[in-house]
Amino acid sequence: MNLGDYLNKNDFFKHLNLTQEERDELIRLIEKDYLLDFLSSLIQQSEEILAIDPHLPRKKILEIAAENIVRDLAAEAASIRLFDPKSFKMLTFGAANLKECERTVAIPVKKSIAGRVVEENRSIIVPSIMKNPLYKEKKIVVQKGFHSLIAVPLRMPSFVGSSDDLLGSLQIYYKEDDRHFSKHEIIRAEALARRVSYVMAKKRIIDMKALNDKKEAITDKIFIKLSNREGVKLKDIFNLLIPELEELIQLHSCSLFTLSSDQKSIRQEAAYPQDRAYHESSHLFTLDHHDYFWATVHGSKQYADMPYERIDTSYVLIKDPFKSTLVSPGLKEFVKKEQIHSILLVPMRAATETRHILCYFATQQKQYFSEDEIELLTFFGKEIMKALRLEFLGDMLHDFKNPAVAVAGLAARSRKLLDSEDLNKIRDKLISYQDVVVRETARLQDLMALTMTEEGRKEEIDLGKIAAERFDLNRHVIEETKNNSIRVEPPACEDNLIILSSRQGLERILDNLLSNATKAIPETGGYIEMRCFSAEKMAVLEIKNSGEIPQDQLALIKKGTVIGRGLNIISRFTHNNQGNFDISSEHGLTTICIKLPLHRTSS
Repeated sequence: MNLGDYLNKNDFFKHLNLTQEERDELIRLIEKDYLLDFLSSLIQQSEEILAIDPHLPRKKILEIAAENIVRDLAAEAASIRLFDPKSFKMLTFGAANLKECERTVAIPVKKSIAGRVVEENRSIIVPSIMKNPLYKEKKIVVQKGFHSLIAVPLRMPSFVGSSDDLLGSLQIYYKEDDRHFSKHEIIRAEALARRVSYVMAKKRIIDMKALNDKKEAITDKIFIKLSNREGVKLKDIFNLLIPELEELIQLHSCSLFTLSSDQKSIRQEAAYPQDRAYHESSHLFTLDHHDYFWATVHGSKQYADMPYERIDTSYVLIKDPFKSTLVSPGLKEFVKKEQIHSILLVPMRAATETRHILCYFATQQKQYFSEDEIELLTFFGKEIMKALRLEFLGDMLHDFKNPAVAVAGLAARSRKLLDSEDLNKIRDKLISYQDVVVRETARLQDLMALTMTEEGRKEEIDLGKIAAERFDLNRHVIEETKNNSIRVEPPACEDNLIILSSRQGLERILDNLLSNATKAIPETGGYIEMRCFSAEKMAVLEIKNSGEIPQDQLALIKKGTVIGRGLNIISRFTHNNQGNFDISSEHGLTTICIKLPLHRTSS
C-alpha cells in the first residue's frame, strides 16, 4: 500500500474537506519533503555505522557507534552494556558523553532496565528516569541532567549457536522529563542498533581469523625450531613465541611457573624478558604465602567479578594490582616501579590438576579478556608445555651418555678377560666390572621410567657415597676414551653426609658435573678431583678441574644464558632442593661448588 492509498482510506484525512488536487499535493509534499528526507537520513546514518572499521578494538567500535547514535537521534548521551553470562551482570562497554567514572562497571540483570531489555529482547521506553524504580543510578543522571531514555536490544552473533550470541542493551538519554517517544524514533533507534550488531559480526569474523592466524604462526615457529634438529630448550621456545602475543596484550613481561607434585609450592621455569621478571628463576615459592598463585590454582566455588579482581575457571585477572588484596607488598612495589596496570594468570591443567601457570604482566589496565583472547593464551601455554616435555626428554637422553659408555666399555673388558686361561686371577676384577654394569643398567632403567613420570621420589641418601660411585663411573668413561693426559685424583668424601633428595636427580647432576669438568680439561692434559664435606649445616660437593673459563663466558654461565643442558639441569636440581651452586675460575683451574641442606631425622 502506498502513501496515497493509506491517506485516502484514513477517516481523519477524509474529514479535511480537501479537493482531490489538494490531497494529491499534500501526499506529494509528505513523500518528497518528509519521507524522502527521513529515509535518506536513516540510510546515511546506517552507512556511517557500517563504515566503522571492524579491525578496531570492540570497545572502541561501540564508543564510535554510540557517538554517531547520539548525534543522529539528537540525544544527550548513550551507553552500551553487554551481558556477561558468568557473573549474570550487565557490563559497561563503551559510551558517548559519559565517562568511565560516571557509570557503575557492572549492574545486575535482574531489576535493571538494561537487564530487562536483554531478558525480553525488546525496546523499553523510560519517559521519566526519576519515576522508574528499575533505574538505580539516579544520582548520576541528575548530575548530568538526563531525565528520560530509550533502551534498545543488541545481539552480536558468535557463529557457534544462538545461545552463545553476545547480548546487550543500548541506552539513549534525553534531557526532557516525561518525554513522549514516537514509534518512528523507536524504529530508528532499533535500526541503528542492528547496524551496530552487523559491525560487531564483522569484528567477530576478523577476530576468529586472527585467532587462527596466531595459532598457525605459533605452530609454524615451533615446527621450524624442531626441524633444525637442535636440542629444544624451553626458554628458547618461550622467547621465540612470546612476541606473537604482544598485539593481544601490551606485555611488560611473562613468566612460566611449574607446581610441585603436592601443589604446595611453585617455581619460575622461564621468563621473557629475563631481566624484567619479578620472581627469581628456579626459586621455590609456597602457594600459601602468595594469594595470587593460590587463587589461580584453587579458584573459587563460583565465578567472581570483583572491583579489583576477576576469578574465572580458566584465568585470574588482577584488574588493579595497586588495590588488589591478592597482590603481596613486594609485588605491589614491583608493579608500581615498572608501571604495570594488570596481571593475568592462566592455569595449565591436566584433567583437573594444575601443573603450570602462565603469568602475564601488562602495562594496560584490562577489565576483562574475551573468550578468544583466553583461548589463544591457553593455546600458547599448551604449545609451551610441549616444548617443556621435549626439553625434559632431551635432558634424559643427555644423561644416558655416560652410563651407556661405561656399560659398553666394561662389558667389552669383561669379554676380553673371559679369554684368560686362569679366571681365578681375574675373578675380583670381573666382579667389580659386572657390579658396575648391573648398577648402571638398573640406573638406565630408572632413567627410562623417569621419562614417563618426570620426577623421582625423595629419600635419605649419603651424598659422599653416591658422589664417589659417580666419580668412579666417570673414571671408567675416561679410560674408555683412552685419554692418558687426564689424571684422576682419588675422591675425598666424608661419611654420613645425609641429604633428602631424589637419588636419580642427584646422580644426574653428578654425571653432568663430572662430564663437563672432564671435557673442560685442556688437550695438553690436567687433572680432576672431588671433595665432599659438611659446612654450616650444608653438605658440600666440590669438583675441581684443570682449565680456566674466560670471565665474560663465566658471567654468561652464571646468568644461565649459555647453550647446553648440563648447567640448566644442575641449576634446576639445586634450587628445587633448597640448595645453591657457585662456579669460579682462576689460575688455570675451575671449581664448581654445590651446597645442599643436611637432613636431620627426628629421633
